[in-house]
Amino acid sequence: MRSLDIAGTGMQAQQTNVEVISNNMANMTTTGFKRRRAEFQDLIYQNLRRVGANSSDSGTVVPSGAQVGLGVKTAAIYRINEQGNLQQTSNTLDLAIQGNGYFQVTTPSGDTAYTRDGTFALAADGTIVTADGYTVQPGVQIPANATGVTINTSGQVQVTLSGQTAPQTVGQIQLAVFPNEAGLDSQGGNLFAQTAASGAPVVGNAGTAGYGTVMQGFIETSNVNVVTEITNLITAQRAYEMNSKVITASDEMMSTLTNLR
Repeated sequence: MRSLDIAGTGMQAQQTNVEVISNNMANMTTTGFKRRRAEFQDLIYQNLRRVGANSSDSGTVVPSGAQVGLGVKTAAIYRINEQGNLQQTSNTLDLAIQGNGYFQVTTPSGDTAYTRDGTFALAADGTIVTADGYTVQPGVQIPANATGVTINTSGQVQVTLSGQTAPQTVGQIQLAVFPNEAGLDSQGGNLFAQTAASGAPVVGNAGTAGYGTVMQGFIETSNVNVVTEITNLITAQRAYEMNSKVITASDEMMSTLTNLR
């Protein structure tokens, strides 16, 4: 019976759906996290009577035909790049992006990764780094005798040195934007990598056309909506149960056949 396999694909699809929802809920407090959404497509169809086929020698045509679908498959798991809320921390090196863009960091392999997580700190030499110690490009160093650090909305880093009143500019943090943000490859650790689907990054200063602004003393929270995720979870659970009912019904029908005398 096809219904056994069809319902099985439905249960597998809803299992994937629940896994995506659970990952969203697990990252409710992850800085800069973007929620995901599972998308599904129907599988191929078996033609019991092909639509458009001739139904007689006089040229009459079958108007609708008879097709039986074979279930469902996972088509994609999209990343919803909606802006998260900005939470004030008053930490000097906490940065949030309001609008488009990603911070650029250098990984230990020398590759460039991209992140919305702006919880930065200082390395031993004064370089601004991520929580994992990865250098934030282009490698801005804060002098050891700096008494204050200011990062304006355009990403310009200025410091106040001991014994001086006028601030000095020591670097410029730039942002990267992509033609297709959904095409970025999640690496874990709040990092993304460029792919052929995302397109090449376009780097520019924050606050210019097409780029967001940098907010010092803030972090971007996760954009996961708890109410939406709970609703989606209930829907997925009910869909899973209904597919399991189809399997139960198909099994009972086969049992009826085997018990015929």
